[in-house]
Amino acid sequence: MSAPRFGPEVEPLHRRVDVSDWEEVYVVGDVHGCPDELDRLLSNLSVTDDDLVVFVGDLVRKGPDSKAVVDRVREADNMLTVRGNNEEKLLRGDKELSALTDDDLDWMASLPVAISWAGDDETPGALVVHGGVDPRVPLAEHTVDDLQNNRSLLPGGSYGDRPYWWEQYDGPQRVFFGHTVLAQPVVREFAVGLDTGCVYGGELTAYDWREDAFVTVAPEETAEERADRKILEPPFHSDANADARLTTVESESD
Repeated sequence: MSAPRFGPEVEPLHRRVDVSDWEEVYVVGDVHGCPDELDRLLSNLSVTDDDLVVFVGDLVRKGPDSKAVVDRVREADNMLTVRGNNEEKLLRGDKELSALTDDDLDWMASLPVAISWAGDDETPGALVVHGGVDPRVPLAEHTVDDLQNNRSLLPGGSYGDRPYWWEQYDGPQRVFFGHTVLAQPVVREFAVGLDTGCVYGGELTAYDWREDAFVTVAPEETAEERADRKILEPPFHSDANADARLTTVESESD
C-alpha cells in the first residue's frame, strides 16, 4: 500500500515511522494537560523504551498541568505527537500558558501535523492527525488547518452537524484522530476517534495497534465542565437526512 502523500504545505510536516522498529505501538487521545491520567495510562500499558506511543495532539490547555505533559512527551525518545489545534493556538498567540518556555513553543512549532506508518496484507496503514481528513478532497489538497480541525462536512458545521467526515471516509489509510470529544471511541474500519474527554471528566484512551484493543483510565476529578451537546455519543444512529443535507450543500456550492 502506498504511503499517504500531501501537498507542499503539509508534506514537510508529515512524519513517517517504521513500526517494525518497535515492540508495541499505542495511539493516545487528547491529554489536555492531565499528567496524572497520562502517567497512569502509560503504567497500565506497561510501556517500555521498546514501545512507541503516538499522540493525536492537544497535549496542552484546559487541564491542571500542561507543562508536565509537554515535558513527559518531549523527554521520551519513544513518544511522538502531532500538533493539535490547541498547540497551534499557542503558536499563533491566540492563547497563552505562562508555564511553557520558549523552548517548549519551539518544540511545538517543530511538530508534524501528520504521522503515518505502513500496514500489511491484513492491516491498513495508519495515519495520525488531530482533527481528521475530508474524504471529498485528495490528501494533496489538504491544509494544516484541515488536518487539525476537520469534523463536520457541512460548511461551518460542528457538533451536531452531520455527516461527520469519518462517516463518509473509506480509506485507504486508517485515520486515528482526536479533537472531537466523544463519550466513547469512534471505531470504524478506516477511522478511530480517541478523544474521550479526559479533561471533561471522561476517560483518557489509548489504542493498542497490534492487539486492536482499547485501554482507558478515568480521571479522579473533572478539570473543566463541558456541555452535553459538545460530547458526541457513538455509535451514531442512522441519519437518513445527513447525506441529503450534504448533497444539497454540495449542489448549492457547484
